[in-house]
Amino acid sequence: MLSDKKTKEILEKNNLLETNEIADYQAKAEKANQQLDDYLIASGIITEEILYNAVAALHSLPFVNLKDKAIPSDVLFLIPEPIAATYRIIAFEKTGQELSVAMIDPDDVQTIEFIRRKVNLPIGIHIATPGAIAEAAKAYHKSLETELESINRKTGATVSAELPSADGERAPKDLEGLAQDIPVVRVVDTLLEYAIFEGASDIHVEPAEQSLAIRFRIDGILREVMNLPKTLQDGLVARIKILSNLKLDEHRLPQDGRFKIETKDYKISFRVSILPVFDGEKVVMRLLDEGKKMINLEELGLNEQVLELVKQNIAKPHGMILVTGPTGSGKTTTLYTMMHLLNTPKVNISTIEDPVEYRMPRVNQSQVNPKIEFTFSRGLRALLRQDPNIIMVGEIRDSETADIAVNAAMTGHLVLSTLHTNDAPTTLPRLVEMGVEPFLVASTVNMIMAQRLVRKLCKNCITSYNLSEEEVLRLNKDHGIDLAGLTAMFAKVEGSGSKEQDMGSILFFKGKGCNKCGNQGYKGRIGIYEVFAMTEEMKRAVSSGGTAEQIREQAKKQGMISILEDGFLKAKEGITSIEEVLRVSKE
Repeated sequence: MLSDKKTKEILEKNNLLETNEIADYQAKAEKANQQLDDYLIASGIITEEILYNAVAALHSLPFVNLKDKAIPSDVLFLIPEPIAATYRIIAFEKTGQELSVAMIDPDDVQTIEFIRRKVNLPIGIHIATPGAIAEAAKAYHKSLETELESINRKTGATVSAELPSADGERAPKDLEGLAQDIPVVRVVDTLLEYAIFEGASDIHVEPAEQSLAIRFRIDGILREVMNLPKTLQDGLVARIKILSNLKLDEHRLPQDGRFKIETKDYKISFRVSILPVFDGEKVVMRLLDEGKKMINLEELGLNEQVLELVKQNIAKPHGMILVTGPTGSGKTTTLYTMMHLLNTPKVNISTIEDPVEYRMPRVNQSQVNPKIEFTFSRGLRALLRQDPNIIMVGEIRDSETADIAVNAAMTGHLVLSTLHTNDAPTTLPRLVEMGVEPFLVASTVNMIMAQRLVRKLCKNCITSYNLSEEEVLRLNKDHGIDLAGLTAMFAKVEGSGSKEQDMGSILFFKGKGCNKCGNQGYKGRIGIYEVFAMTEEMKRAVSSGGTAEQIREQAKKQGMISILEDGFLKAKEGITSIEEVLRVSKE
């Protein structure tokens, strides 16, 4: 799929259509919610061959007719099937010096570079039509079916599609043989490689009655990337068990393991969880990039006012800093970023985590282990005997851990931790509910930060728009948003010279979707926050048993911007969209 801008450029430079005709067709395409190239081809205004021959001419690249090519399966499989399908690219010929590929968008430099690194050969780019690439891609399924038949001949029977029974389980030796078969190894390698390439945080392998669904969580959203034959199920799960050093013959109990993939380009740790379900075993793999460069506070997405507040509070020698939010809201990344700034040879930093997600030099990291009763509270007590300056507790889950953490903060340690609350003001009453005395909460907590992660708009397909009158009314009616308060906040944040604007006149942004972002309109994530520090007024409110609402009012008086407001600020700046802010603020 070509961008509308690229299609217009091709049509104009090759005199395929008049300028006024292009504008007319583009308006019709937008009305039909279609890309311009798709609309022109579907309407018969221009053929695929003419358009993509023009693409080839524009880029001075050869056009190839894949219908005339017999593609060897070993060449075809040099590009994994899901990547070929998503990015419309096919390997069709290989010489000793070069791999020839057919694609529709030669500007997709990221995919070309990924394939070049994978095959370790120079890439010869050819242009082909989307229809020809889709037809050529059918060869993947034919090759896989042939190899599956080969497996069945070698094992002497068709791979079972049923959950193994107590008296008829497949022997571990059979499963080990299946796990070593070339198609199974290839599928698992493709899954892992593609997940890394796409920047997925989780891989879900989900057995159904007739198939095996593969989904990736990318930028916080689950997407189905492929459906595999049910016959691959046993071999695929066995292969993952072997990689994770788990029991091959255990099908009725959950299992947890981990393994690592390390190349010159990346170092990824996979945390594996296997759960028996009705149609087999479900596998979820969490990807942790151990080679990832530590980001700084500015890159987290904190605005200037909040950034200064955070820097002031992490510089304090003792007290408690709490980061709150639901699972998957980036709390751990925020804590690690703070520790990275504090990590100097002059301090002793110790952590107790569940699990240890990223390794940090000079930081003493411990992992809880409930099987041997090594809990957060027990680990925290042990850490206090290790002469620490800074302690990071992965999560305050119970009253015992809360009590020890507060006492540690009171006796000269800087304590960083997380708590599961929906917003920042609720955190202080939650600690009181856990049995910590209000005066202790008031005297030990330095700062509280609540956060969510929103997807960032794709820079390649971002477009601006104004809210219609109907949309403005819906924001107020359906989501209870104080529009007058929002516009006043915009003016205040932007400076004294800025005037309040009507919501309908403010420019907002959205992503149309392109091949760079997998037609999602988003690429990457950033945080939205609400942060307040413990001032004298806040201490009085907490000590007197103030409710979450009273604390929220005091935080607003201190200048706290809410998560929703920070999200709308980022939507106004073109970082994210209103829809994305509303989606995550409901969590």
